[in-house]
Amino acid sequence: MGLFDKLAGWLGFKKEVNVLCLGLDNSGKTTIINKLKPSHAQAQDIVPTIGFSIEKFKTSSLSFTVFDMSGQGRYRNLWEHYYKSGQAVIFVIDSADKLRMVVAKEELDTLLNHPDIKHKRIPILFLANKMDVRDALSSVKVSQLLCLDNIKDKPWHICATDALKGDGLQEGVEWLQGNPSRVCASMCVCVCLPN
Repeated sequence: MGLFDKLAGWLGFKKEVNVLCLGLDNSGKTTIINKLKPSHAQAQDIVPTIGFSIEKFKTSSLSFTVFDMSGQGRYRNLWEHYYKSGQAVIFVIDSADKLRMVVAKEELDTLLNHPDIKHKRIPILFLANKMDVRDALSSVKVSQLLCLDNIKDKPWHICATDALKGDGLQEGVEWLQGNPSRVCASMCVCVCLPN
């Protein structure tokens, strides 16, 4: 059973709820999405997303459609169309990429100030990914660099994760399950933000 399936089971939901999975290219979004799927639907080899791909799979209680878009600037107008229907955000950060932490903060600020997100009280789960990499920043340091304490109008949580092993993903799913919005995921939109 995948983590999305467990989340749906805990919540008892069978309806569709949209979760946007965002982050800079090479942060590990596709690997995380793969780990969240039921084990029988997981891919053995993960390759960087080039262009646009759609993947569909089912768990025991939900149908998922995953939109995986590359970080090229020309695709940005595509992922903005999903903001209106988003009911939660998973924002993935490459904790080992210290040089692009400023870019991740800029993209997060752009997301938070977008008219379709700004006035919605949707939960945001931050995944400080790649904790298996030597000299990766701690989730506390990532939180400081992204100024997460300044987010006052949305519930948020940060988890240290290693997407390759799946470490930390359970904690994130449990937080989403326990937040007041009662989020589950039947559509996950994965967007690689431009660098």
